[in-house]
Amino acid sequence: MKRQIHYAWIVLFVTFLALLAVQGVRLSFGAFIEPWETEFSIDRGTISLISTLSFIVYGMSQPVVGKLVDRFGARMILSASALLVGISIALTYFVTAPWQLFFLYGVVASLGVGGASNVAAAVVVTNWFQERRGLAFGLMEAGFSVGQMIVVPASLFLIHWYDWQMAVAVLGAFLILIVFPVLLLLLRNQPSEKGTEPIGGSKAEGTENETDETPGGHLTESVFRTRKFWFLILPFFICGFTTTGLMDTHLIPFAQLCGFSAVVTGSAVSLLAAFNTLGTLLSGVVADRWSNKKLLAFLYAARAATIVLLLVFVSDPELLMVFVAHPSLLFLFSISFGLVDFATVAPTQMLATQYFSKQSLGFIVGWLFLSHQMGSALGAYLPGLLFSQTETYHISFYIAVVLLGGAAVLNLLLPEPGKMRMSASQAKKVS
Repeated sequence: MKRQIHYAWIVLFVTFLALLAVQGVRLSFGAFIEPWETEFSIDRGTISLISTLSFIVYGMSQPVVGKLVDRFGARMILSASALLVGISIALTYFVTAPWQLFFLYGVVASLGVGGASNVAAAVVVTNWFQERRGLAFGLMEAGFSVGQMIVVPASLFLIHWYDWQMAVAVLGAFLILIVFPVLLLLLRNQPSEKGTEPIGGSKAEGTENETDETPGGHLTESVFRTRKFWFLILPFFICGFTTTGLMDTHLIPFAQLCGFSAVVTGSAVSLLAAFNTLGTLLSGVVADRWSNKKLLAFLYAARAATIVLLLVFVSDPELLMVFVAHPSLLFLFSISFGLVDFATVAPTQMLATQYFSKQSLGFIVGWLFLSHQMGSALGAYLPGLLFSQTETYHISFYIAVVLLGGAAVLNLLLPEPGKMRMSASQAKKVS
């Protein structure tokens, strides 16, 4: 008899598709910066403010989304969110003034993006995977990077071949006509809805991590006074600043500023996304086998090193000429940064599920990604503001390197979940 595929893998694929489509559309914002500057006669600081508003709305929605997922289930939230993003992106086709972009993209679409995010997806993975959860988190997170690899270059080329209106029309149609129906038909919240158990079987009673002693499993103020909460939150804020904020928003205009062609820029983004996918998958595998706090410290330190590499070339006029004359150097940066871009998410989510297994998981993950999106908002706006004043990205890159060094240190100071469980067990024996 042929072995039947566990429905958890189908759920994971559908969740992957949702993140690919919705987050791919969000990550394509950089492709629209120059066209919108020209179309609406506004500067880069104002355009960056649209992205900043988007990240703020996205971030503020995360704890709320977590509560909604806990109440209504991930299937409803993910499906409705994909539809909302599709409709709002399609409606930008008719935009005639900047304030309409602020409303449609910065507010409405961003609420949908907040719903179709890691918060709902993390709950889906947690419900369907008791074993191989790190791998599942890695595959889920790869939806971001694959979306970046496919949707961002596709947006660039559609803008190059046609115009930005055609690009938003195609993206909106894809979400409305393909992604939304697939989510509605195939996604399920719990294994019980398909008459099965999660991969690894149902969790035996009493095997939950003894990492939080909050009575009744309810979220209280005690969580916000713990070192493990803030030492996860603050590095993840820096993660958002340096990835979706700085690089994903400004890498395309930075490459265009250096003088790279649309083909080279699109290829660099695709290459970054491809190695982002590889790095994310490897991170998920390693997260099941190694210390997640040490893995995070390594990833943040390595990310800082990649930005230093970029700074070496752009800080000197002669080296900048070499950089522009050899697109392979831009590709080298794309590869090195891509390997450590979204790779931080799987170990961060693993630590969150280990530290706060007795809490409302959707709400905890919501707070985690609130910090990420607040970092993203600052990382999108500050470089745009600094560019408007200095016409370079140098200061923003220096800031990113310093922050990443701090993130690595904070993660090293986190407790090991395994040692925490031993301490809790020993305390019970003594009592």
